[in-house]
Amino acid sequence: MKPSVILYKALPDDLLQRLNDHFTVTRVPNLHPETVQQHAEAFANAEGLLGSSETVDTALLEKMPKLRATSTISVGYDNFDVEALNARRVLLMHTPTVLTETVADTLMTLVLSSARRVVEVAERVKAGEWKQGIGPDWFGIDVHHKTLGIVGMGRIGMALAQRAHFGFNMPILYNARRHHPQAEERFNARYCDLNTLLEEADFVCLILPLSEETHHLFGAEQFARMKSSAIFINAGRGPVVDEKALIAALQNGEIHAAGLDVFEQEPLPVDSPLLKLPNVVALPHIGSATHETRYNMAACAVDNLIDALKGNVEKNCVNPQIAG
Repeated sequence: MKPSVILYKALPDDLLQRLNDHFTVTRVPNLHPETVQQHAEAFANAEGLLGSSETVDTALLEKMPKLRATSTISVGYDNFDVEALNARRVLLMHTPTVLTETVADTLMTLVLSSARRVVEVAERVKAGEWKQGIGPDWFGIDVHHKTLGIVGMGRIGMALAQRAHFGFNMPILYNARRHHPQAEERFNARYCDLNTLLEEADFVCLILPLSEETHHLFGAEQFARMKSSAIFINAGRGPVVDEKALIAALQNGEIHAAGLDVFEQEPLPVDSPLLKLPNVVALPHIGSATHETRYNMAACAVDNLIDALKGNVEKNCVNPQIAG
């Protein structure tokens, strides 16, 4: 008899078939309490859980006494109560490798579009404002040879450093929990404390996961340390930044501009001051949002769940210590 799993995210037909080949699948739209209640028997019998962008906490786990593994179609897993999963010996799988290059592309896009005011001036062209040769009020700033500061030198940070170093001749500063010899050798990156990075970088790129340690890591003090000509980029997690402090820094001219793919509240409220600032490029959390990468993430998540329920947690497992 095939194990039962709950699927709470739409999958391409071939991946759904792969899941069906291994499991008895119950498809649900979300993990809201009313959905769980409606499908109570399926949740009670499920050994696996697959999807993304929903909260998995103690309340849900209590409804799933047979759960052995959950697989998220994402790198981040801050919406999972990992301690509760560990207490119940439930494996948590994620997709840390398949979106690296695509998210690095997004970060570089934010660097370029913020520096060259691409969104702002494109809208001015569409509005019919381009009537003669452009003047300084249309100008942006150079990217090449400027100093790039990366906060969080993981896979994505490395991919961004590669683009910046080889593509734009940018000196690389980085701050991370540990020194990264490969970054220093390949990109001549210089490790420094966070304050030094903030004071010296022309672009500060934040690529950190959300945790108790990183929540509101960036606030008024950090923005005050940045150059007034510097541009702030965030494609990690929104709550790592105190958004009110960021808005104030942009409004007061403490920093030059910002390129943002993530926010404290998503979707970004329509009345957010960020949407009224011409020096902000705001994207709808599209870091990994290409057809190819989203397919690869879903495929990885399906394979992760198959592996986890077979006891194979050699890769992509957040909590392998509970296996066995």
